[in-house]
Amino acid sequence: MIDINDSKHMSNSYNGQKYEYSVETIPADYSPLLSQIPDKPSILYVRGNKELLIQPGATYICIVGSRRFTSYGKEACEVLVKSLKGQDVIVVSGLALGIDGLVHDICVSEGIKCIAVPGSGINDDVLYPRSHQFLAESILNSGGLLLSEFEPSTRASPWSFPLRNRIMAGLSHAVLVIEGEHDSGTLITARMALEYNRDVLALPGSIFSDASLGPLDLIKKGAVPICGPTDLHEALGLKVDKLLFDAPDESLTYNSSTDDELVILRLLNEPRGRDFLHKESQLDFTKIQILISILEIKNMIKEEFGMISLTEKGRVIMRKLKQ
Repeated sequence: MIDINDSKHMSNSYNGQKYEYSVETIPADYSPLLSQIPDKPSILYVRGNKELLIQPGATYICIVGSRRFTSYGKEACEVLVKSLKGQDVIVVSGLALGIDGLVHDICVSEGIKCIAVPGSGINDDVLYPRSHQFLAESILNSGGLLLSEFEPSTRASPWSFPLRNRIMAGLSHAVLVIEGEHDSGTLITARMALEYNRDVLALPGSIFSDASLGPLDLIKKGAVPICGPTDLHEALGLKVDKLLFDAPDESLTYNSSTDDELVILRLLNEPRGRDFLHKESQLDFTKIQILISILEIKNMIKEEFGMISLTEKGRVIMRKLKQ
């Protein structure tokens, strides 16, 4: 028999130092959002700040992606997650290798509250993946939360991850998929979100990249494409501060852009189409598509009615190049 609101004290050692921690048992409907799903668990096991589950007015977003992310996915993830700093937002992810771990790491470094839902119990000796033990401690030390429906000593297994994914979707108002192949477990979270009547957001990517096939398929089925921080904030119903994203950042230099990105920026002395950029840059068309997406994420360019032009940030870069 399990006592709701019970707390068990555990101990472990790290670098020869013994420390103690507690695992608390709470009812699943402690979270108003999770209480709404039809297949909610009866209880949850938590470590850390459980008050994150009941923040009035906060927006909860689950951000997930592939374990094998691309450089584009990594850069897009960093820009999008960092844009949430200072907002009344709580980020949910799965503590997994790849995008999930990157999301948590950014949240910790930027002071964004986050909830980690591993595919295992939350005792230190079974926490999965083992390589994220330190990350889990960092989440807790920064005021975050570890949460699972599994008994604390449960080891990760193939069946535990789909169950975990439904918890992440249930805890959130929206799910953002950064990258994932057609058969990625990430898409399970998106499908569950649709079933729970949550918003599904996806990062567009190259049609030639396997990592983007999942998000592109979601967009084709109605997911909201997220091409930058403004899109993300609008999709979440947050106040969009145009100055925050579009005003010149005098700290920007050309060193923040790759050589190929600068090739594209130099060609945009006036609005241009993709075919023009392909012809004049002599870069592979697939490469052009990826560069355009990256520069949009960086808010250096924008595309309207098929024409691509510099944003104010992009113009700042070009002015610095001419100095």
